[in-house]
Amino acid sequence: MRFPLTRRAFAALALGACLAGGALAADAPRVKLATTAGNIVLELYPDKAPKTVANFLQYVGDKHYDGTTFHRVINGFMIQGGGYDPKMVEKPTRPPVAHEGRDAYAKGLRNQIGTVAMARTNDPDSATSQFFINVADNKFLDPTVKEYGYTVFGKVVEGMDVVNRIKAVPTGANDVPQTPVVITSATIVK
Repeated sequence: MRFPLTRRAFAALALGACLAGGALAADAPRVKLATTAGNIVLELYPDKAPKTVANFLQYVGDKHYDGTTFHRVINGFMIQGGGYDPKMVEKPTRPPVAHEGRDAYAKGLRNQIGTVAMARTNDPDSATSQFFINVADNKFLDPTVKEYGYTVFGKVVEGMDVVNRIKAVPTGANDVPQTPVVITSATIVK
């Protein structure tokens, strides 16, 4: 008689754990990028890349992304934004955020289609405001024992059709869209 009760108790605990896991994902902050191509909603993971998410959210709160463009678009690779205005003038930034790529990778984040990562120079600790959305599975951007990789800190949860429209725009020199794709506003929606 005790065994069925124990199984029920175990099932209730397992269900509670599943619901709690869903609640954690439900609590993840979301940012809406309103663009001239449509809206994109990003879900961010502070539990996996806390400094990177805090950095991104501060730029959102400071309205830094408003009026910036997706200034580098490579179909089959990624779309990059967050640093330049439509005249390709770079916006000033705060000091770089510490690289968290290996930690985020160890917690399950990968440079896969629809994920969002920080852009940087060859210096792993150089990421400031620029980010990119992967439009392909870019495993070569993930950290390895020898390479730092790029810090993934979120994913597109709405508007992947918009991302796909952006990745297909005609580009010119340095992969800059011929017609600017502007982020008109970035707002925290949750």
